[in-house]
Amino acid sequence: MAKKTAVVTIERNRCKGCELCVNACPKQVLAMSKEINDKGYFYAEVVNQPACIACKFCGMTCPDAAIEIAVEE
Repeated sequence: MAKKTAVVTIERNRCKGCELCVNACPKQVLAMSKEINDKGYFYAEVVNQPACIACKFCGMTCPDAAIEIAVEE
């Protein structure tokens, strides 16, 4: 079985900084930014893309649908 490669993309201006995705990630791929978005929130950002296992927990927990996960096999 080939390893899945995932690319996580976060739409920073849709993120309201709830941190649910950061807490849901088992591999600590995401973290909260030190910058703010256009709405004034600290947003989630990808900090360790190679560690992503394509579980999609981050996308499932995001209440704002700000996260997209593209999976390639």
